[in-house]
Amino acid sequence: MNHRRTFLKASAAGSALAVLATGNVSKLAAAETPRDKSKIRYCLNTSTVRGQELSVPEQIKVAADAGYDAIEPWIRDITKFVEAGGSLSDLKKQLDDSGLTVESAIGFAKWIVDDDAERAKGLKEARADMELLKSIGGKRIAAPPIGAHKAPGPDLPTIARRYRKLLELGAETGVTPQLELWGFSKTLSKLGEMAYVATEAGHPDACVLPDFYHIYKGGSDFAGLKMIESSRMHVFHMNDYPDMPRETIGDEHRVYPGDGVCDLPKIIGDLVEDGFAGCFSLELFNRDYWKQDALAVAKTGLEKMRSVVAQA
Repeated sequence: MNHRRTFLKASAAGSALAVLATGNVSKLAAAETPRDKSKIRYCLNTSTVRGQELSVPEQIKVAADAGYDAIEPWIRDITKFVEAGGSLSDLKKQLDDSGLTVESAIGFAKWIVDDDAERAKGLKEARADMELLKSIGGKRIAAPPIGAHKAPGPDLPTIARRYRKLLELGAETGVTPQLELWGFSKTLSKLGEMAYVATEAGHPDACVLPDFYHIYKGGSDFAGLKMIESSRMHVFHMNDYPDMPRETIGDEHRVYPGDGVCDLPKIIGDLVEDGFAGCFSLELFNRDYWKQDALAVAKTGLEKMRSVVAQA
């Protein structure tokens, strides 16, 4: 009996060591396997060259000449272009000829507000924005908490229902609204709030639009990104920021990726390991960059984005 007991203990110990060894080998292999970044694409948010006051065709040319895969225009710029007599079909042709896609766009429709009349007007504006984007091949549009950012807005379940309405509108038009995080906002400034709303909207197209600067500004920990399904992050605003308190840092303080204190390689590495295969869009509002040549700024930004991704 004692011999049998000794044998069982030895067998169990051997099995445990084998499992541990296998696990360690798996972890080592995973660590040595290069992260697949091949599907990541790079986009220029035109806020980065906003101060140069370029027309939309000029913005497209800058993005294409700099080597970007995509462009993220502002609706107000496209509207201004059309009101001045510009042709959307010509814009679409320029985009197609340049090889650029419109992965996202920036709009400010007030879909979230409590006032019924104002919200109805906001949804009407959102539809018009989506249809405008669709005509030039746009895929998505930002849905920030505009109108509920200066004071605490609706509760999260209410926001989720309103975001679902916006998603239903997006399904009708073919342009998906991305729930955007604003770190300075009194509403939807935290990763957890954004995740809750996107989840409780209960719509298959629900997705989020995070931003490195806004995550810091809003006070969330970057570890919270692991709680959001990577396939629901189609576009991620990329930027960096200096060592400044959250309370005083502003949009204008954003700098090129790698020029600030955000640990972008670590965060991006985690995103890629979790399956992120979306588009990084350079979104800056730096006044110093606005005084420089637009193409030089765009090229520098793309080089620095690629550099931090390569380090991830």
